[in-house]
Amino acid sequence: MEFYKDISNSKSQEFKKLLIDNFSKTKIEEGKILTGKISKITDKHVYLLIEGMKSEALIDISEVKLVYGNKEIKENQKLDVFLEKIEDPKTGEVIVSASKAQKIKGFYILEKAFEAGEIIKGKFVSKIKGGLIGCHIDTGTLFFVPGSQVDTKILKSFDHLFNVELDFKIIKIDKIRGNILCSRREVISSSKKEDKAKILSKYSVNQIVTGNVKGISSFGVFFEVNNEIDMLCHLQEISYSRINHPDEVFSIGQSHSMKIISIDLEKGQISTSIKMLSPDPFENISNYEIGKTYKAKVIKLVDYGAFCELQPGLTCLCHSSELSWTRKNVTPNKVLKVNEEIDCVITEIDRDKKRIAISYKLAQENPYESFQNKYPENSILKGTISNIKDFSIYVNIQDFDIDGFLHANDLSYSGKPEEQIKEYNKGDEIEVKVLEIKPKEQRIKFGVKQLQEDPFNIFKDKKINDILTVKVKSTSSKGILVSPEGSNFEILIKKSAIAINAEDARSNRFITGDRIDAAISEINIEKRKISLSIKLLEEMQNKEAVSKFSSPLSGKSLPFANLSEKLDNKKKEDK
Repeated sequence: MEFYKDISNSKSQEFKKLLIDNFSKTKIEEGKILTGKISKITDKHVYLLIEGMKSEALIDISEVKLVYGNKEIKENQKLDVFLEKIEDPKTGEVIVSASKAQKIKGFYILEKAFEAGEIIKGKFVSKIKGGLIGCHIDTGTLFFVPGSQVDTKILKSFDHLFNVELDFKIIKIDKIRGNILCSRREVISSSKKEDKAKILSKYSVNQIVTGNVKGISSFGVFFEVNNEIDMLCHLQEISYSRINHPDEVFSIGQSHSMKIISIDLEKGQISTSIKMLSPDPFENISNYEIGKTYKAKVIKLVDYGAFCELQPGLTCLCHSSELSWTRKNVTPNKVLKVNEEIDCVITEIDRDKKRIAISYKLAQENPYESFQNKYPENSILKGTISNIKDFSIYVNIQDFDIDGFLHANDLSYSGKPEEQIKEYNKGDEIEVKVLEIKPKEQRIKFGVKQLQEDPFNIFKDKKINDILTVKVKSTSSKGILVSPEGSNFEILIKKSAIAINAEDARSNRFITGDRIDAAISEINIEKRKISLSIKLLEEMQNKEAVSKFSSPLSGKSLPFANLSEKLDNKKKEDK
């Protein structure tokens, strides 16, 4: 034994090589599963004799018991082991493992089951994060089952599943890491599909069945039929009348007949209809005409309108825009109440889609027509300002509960509209004149300035080249702002129209309050447009002065720089 203490010397290595060469003849290789015979059993170890090995293999007895389970271990029994090392470098012993052999054998067996798509027997032995650990009954090989693959439904506890023999389907194998992933849910689902397919084959479309209410949801009712299958009756298939929630009609355990309308073999679902067992009330639509008034019962209020019934089951919609003449986008529950009976006018009947549209406001008197009868165009009345926007004022006429439109341009003949509108406040009483009424469009247009005399009227008898005496209100780089005498109408005499000579075309020659004469250079009564020109007047007066040697003017005298020159030329022509 002293000879083998130092196994690094040349003689030890040579002996090792001889052993390996000898073993290779019997095809013994490390990393293989070998079968040995138990030669001796002690309290701590099991001795295993493997054919072709020079010495016995020593295995811990606890490992062997783990492999055998409850079976009794006896001498001469055969045991499969995994050969890790032919000779341990330190002890010289053969290193084998019974548990590893069992795991590898089990992995091969499960791999074949996976390839063949076979169901395996196993049981849950422990719980870890994300799922459960299962053990293969035949080989003891461990596998992982994710929590989502334990059952077809969500389980609050897995305790009742432990140490119970169950069926599993292998869904993934990782050969490199030696991991096995199984599913119990796949086994349950497949068996349910097979059973459900047989059940579904018993039923057909248009068949009449009877079931008991098993569940109620917002979208429909679930019925249990013949204690073997659940069928759904959607909310829209319960009744021709509009129902807010199925619990208004059904209660758990209630029995009801229904008609099968569709069968989905892939999803294993059957849809039914209760309303199809009774006549369609829309078949009586010929009793109703568009444009006529009928009684209707309000059955449901929603954000966009009200659902009503012309007769039981014959539902129609009154859109929110058809609820009131005067209130736009009104909330339905502020106008109508559920179960209230109202007058309505049918506005549309769609036979293909089985839809009926009605109007509540059309059954009421049109306040715009009533207003027009009492206040035709050009009438004068008083109202209250209900709202003010950037360039408009809305005037409410309380007797009719309607708002008329007043544009800022119609507030005054003079001044800027954006400044004029600031002089009014919400709630103020205001006198207005009716300018336009359109009952169908629900539109009324008011005016305030139309109550005053139009300052442009002073130009009605005027024409181009007529002379006006005006008063200077202000001057600027753009020209002179003037008003005709006795009027507040403002006219801008442009800088280019002040004088013939460029050096005299200066607005600062005039001051506020000056009275000056100017000629009309442009006038359009319809468009309320007029232009004045001092330059035109100067040209006209020059021409007259040349012919008459004088030019009497009213208002402020104006300089004519080239008048003397023209007079001299005239004298020469006369000679």
